[in-house]
Formats: sequence, structure tokens, C-alpha cells
Amino acid sequence: MSVQHSIHEWLNSLPEDQLRHLRNVTPLAAGRIELEGRAVIDFASNDYLGLAHHPELIARATHWMQDLGAGARASRLISGNFGALTALEQKLARAKGSESALIFGSGFQVNSAVLAALLQRHLHQSSPIRVFTDRLCHASFHFGLASSGVKQSRYRHNDLKHLEELLETGVSQSESALIATESVFSMEGDQLNVEQARELAKKYDALLYVDEAHATGLFGPWGMGLMAASGGSKDYPASRSSEVVIGTFGKALGSYGAYVACSDEIRNYLINRCAGLIYSTGLPPSVLGAIDAALDLVPEMEDERVHLRQLSERLRVGLQAMGLNTLQSDSQIIPILLPENSTVLEVAKDLLYSGYLVGAIRPPTVPPGSARLRVSLSAAHTFDQVDHFLQAMQRNISSKVTG
Repeated sequence: MSVQHSIHEWLNSLPEDQLRHLRNVTPLAAGRIELEGRAVIDFASNDYLGLAHHPELIARATHWMQDLGAGARASRLISGNFGALTALEQKLARAKGSESALIFGSGFQVNSAVLAALLQRHLHQSSPIRVFTDRLCHASFHFGLASSGVKQSRYRHNDLKHLEELLETGVSQSESALIATESVFSMEGDQLNVEQARELAKKYDALLYVDEAHATGLFGPWGMGLMAASGGSKDYPASRSSEVVIGTFGKALGSYGAYVACSDEIRNYLINRCAGLIYSTGLPPSVLGAIDAALDLVPEMEDERVHLRQLSERLRVGLQAMGLNTLQSDSQIIPILLPENSTVLEVAKDLLYSGYLVGAIRPPTVPPGSARLRVSLSAAHTFDQVDHFLQAMQRNISSKVTG
């Protein structure tokens, strides 16, 4: 049997409600897009601060490209490491309150490559390592862990008491441990108790690995994430050398790429052992320029962060008043749990007809039986848009969900 035939059979065996399709969109201003020939409110993107169209990001992207060219030309270890990129990483480290930082191509690349590098067998010959992960971590975590060959113990979602039980019984004195989690969960919209996680990592001498993709720009000091410290790298406490914090620039920061905030020593190790950095072409100057601009803007966007929190709470309260399940969301990500894959698709289609694009999330992205709409709000949205969305939910689809 040929590979092509196997692919043909697999596609034909896939239920229609699990088959995914790409749709062409044209971004518009004010949290909207053009889709299928008309403007709709975009409640599906991760442009949480509305920076993707900010004139300063566009201007600085253009400036960096004019100065440095359209591409990096090579991997960073060959000839693609610009002095301006090193300065940008130092700026990022100061913003995160970390000792060092390293910029990568994407969040998926970071989690898949950095976790694999940290778990390489040569590092742990004398002290085997155990990995403990939140069971609802992003797929990129599991990809990186699988490629490392290290077995993971998954604890119940955001249940740090269960994590401690596993740490207590699962780590011997001859073993080391790594705890991997998100700080704001991408499909649930709830938050990690950062201080409790840090206490557990310290108690069990574990490396704490935290993905801030959906927190960067929105939470913590100056919007630099829940794991960010209040001081710059000169104040970097030795106790935080056992933390690896990653995040992205393609969500609230409006551009593309990802980062690792860590100690100098971990940065140096990754430069030497992380395949995702070693064998990848560096990010293009235009992207780096947009990142640079976003890092300047985000600390001054507290009004936008407050507005986004207010929008999110207004939407959650309205949905819950209809009897809809928004799980434990307390962020700009608001899931609406629905009973079946087909219901999710039907409701999303009705909402699109009413002028709202929302994510229709089904397994395997989420566990079986937990299909949902994923609403993600932006500071570019308005209270009127949220209120009209709630009216559309009540008018068009609440009977499908609660009936």
C-alpha cells in the first residue's frame, strides 16, 4: 500500500466534525476581520492588546528591515546573529526580570526543542530525571517530552495538591525533577498559582518550566507575565536560576516569535545543545523590529489591560447567567463548554452568520467530551461588541445548548 493511498484512506475515515479546513481572512482594524466577503468581529484571535496593526510595530519592522535586510541569511551560530538581536534579548531579560533571554522562531519550536534539550540523557546519567506536567498543557509540551524519551507523570489540571502527592511519592533522593506547566492555560483560560508552584519546585529541588504564551503582555509587573520579577536582571535572585520561563511575541505582543527567559548558564547550554536554535535560520529583522517596538509599548498599556479584564468579566457573567459553562476561566480566554462536536460546529456557524468568529475547538485539541467554543477577547473590542455577542448567543443558539 502506498503512502498516498494510506493518506487517502485516513482522510476518508475522519468524521466530518473532526476534519479541519483553512479559511482565508483579511485583518481589519478594531478587532475585526473580513471573512467570506464580509466584516465580522474576531473573537478567535490571540491579538489580545490589538498590537498587530499598531503603527509603531509596523514602522519599526520597516526600519529594521531597511537597516538589516529582509532575512537573517543563516542560523544564529553561523552568521545570522545580529548585534541588534543580542541587545533585544538583553532588553527582554530586563523586562522579564531574568538574568538572560534567548529568542526563537515560535512557541511550538520553543517547547518542542527546549524541553528536549533540557531532558537529554547525557545530562541525567548520574541523576535520572522525572517530569511532572499538567495534563492539559499545550500539545507542544508533549511533543518535546516525547522526543526526549523521558516518561512524564501528568497531574490533574491545575491541581497543585495532586502535583505535590506525585512529587512526594515519585522522586527519590537519587533523582531530579522538572515541573512543566502553563501560567494562563490556552484552552481553559484559568491561571496557575505561581507562588505555590514555586514553593513546590523549591521544596522538591525541581526545575520549574512555565509557558507564559497567554500571560505575556497582560499579567504581572508591567504586563510582563505572571512569572516576571519586579526588578531587572541586575537584581536576578539566585533562587530563580532553577526556573525556565517561555513565552511568545505572536499573541499579545502582536508580532511573531518566542522567547526563553532563564539564567545565563541555561542560555549558554541551550546555545550549545538546543537543536531548534542551532539548526534554524534566525528570525528576520522585520519581526525583530516589531518585537522591539512591542516591548516598549506594553509596559505603558495598563489602561488596555484593565479594559480587557472588564470585557472578559462582562462576557463571563453574561454567559453564566444563561446557564453556560465557562469552566474556571479568569482571563481573556473564555471557553464555552458544549456537549458534542457537532453542536460546537453548529453554534460556531450560527455565530458567524450573526457576525462573530469564535474558535470551534474539538478533540484531539481538547480531551474527548470537552468540545467547546473558545472566545478570546482583545483590548481592541468594545463593551457594545460583547453585549451584542451575548444577545446573539441568547437569540440564536442558547436553545441548542441548554435545551
